[in-house]
Amino acid sequence: MRINIENRKELNDYLVKHQQFQKDELTGFQLLSGGVSNRTVMVRLADGKAWVIKQALEKLRVKTDWFCDPARIFREAEAVRFLHARVPQARVPRFCFEDPENYLLGMESVPEPHQVWKSELLKGQVDAELVVQFAEMLAGIHGCSMETPGLPEVFSDKTYFEALRLEPYYGYAASQIPKAETFFQELMESTRHENRFLVHGDFSPKNILAHQKKLHLIDHEVIHFGDGAFDLGFALTHLLAKSLHVPGHRVTFREACHLFADRYLQSVSSVSKFSGIEERWIKHTLGCLLARIHGRSPLEYLKDSERALITEKTLECLDQLPSDIHTLIDRMTWQPS
Repeated sequence: MRINIENRKELNDYLVKHQQFQKDELTGFQLLSGGVSNRTVMVRLADGKAWVIKQALEKLRVKTDWFCDPARIFREAEAVRFLHARVPQARVPRFCFEDPENYLLGMESVPEPHQVWKSELLKGQVDAELVVQFAEMLAGIHGCSMETPGLPEVFSDKTYFEALRLEPYYGYAASQIPKAETFFQELMESTRHENRFLVHGDFSPKNILAHQKKLHLIDHEVIHFGDGAFDLGFALTHLLAKSLHVPGHRVTFREACHLFADRYLQSVSSVSKFSGIEERWIKHTLGCLLARIHGRSPLEYLKDSERALITEKTLECLDQLPSDIHTLIDRMTWQPS
């Protein structure tokens, strides 16, 4: 029987038995929130450091039925080791252990105090320096190739991306919006055939921790080689949604969106494999905007009126696709005075 890491005694007993801790070394226990696919706990140690322990769930914590093989935790373990070693701008915490029997991953915690970047953005705290880091972090991940030293072969598998992104985001949203069904079907099919980029698959402010003006990336269970434009659309969707949600900060978020786009495109402009990515970025942004409202995992902070506005604007863009990513940003963030 698997342990439940959200039970403090069970986890402490496990760490003493399997990770050679002494009981007096385990000084703190904190449940961490923010995700739907894992149990996540921070364990504080007597030396001032902390570990984060994750346990993958088979049934995700959402309203609709959504299942995925918990063995994906071992994909994340590979990602933690690889990104920590090969993509320094991602500042991924150091790997500690994995446990196949209990579907566990342990890694060092980002030093405290740190903040979830999503929470800071929802307060209207938009730091241009961090937006630049966000863009350069993603460009660094996308810059990896099949020839990058230490690249795990398992990254060529898209099983978890299909189960946790394409079907529940695009597939489910297509069933809810008949007008966009053909668009989603074509986007899903073309995405399945793209294999040029190392794709994080969950590149979102909720998976970014800010510590001393530096961003640290967490949550990597759907990493794979595929369509880098999905990451771009997924990331930009979060900034665009907040531009319409956070009172009085629409212009600030619009500028942040433009800065993110500019810095990413500048970072990759000299590399041939990025040719044509902007056109796909536009489509994935529109797909993710609709999916984060009508898919299996909607953005929880949006009001009904904001959901309706984003849906309306996105469908208008589908009728007449923007010519470039900056035009899309302006069209999605424009509101009459």
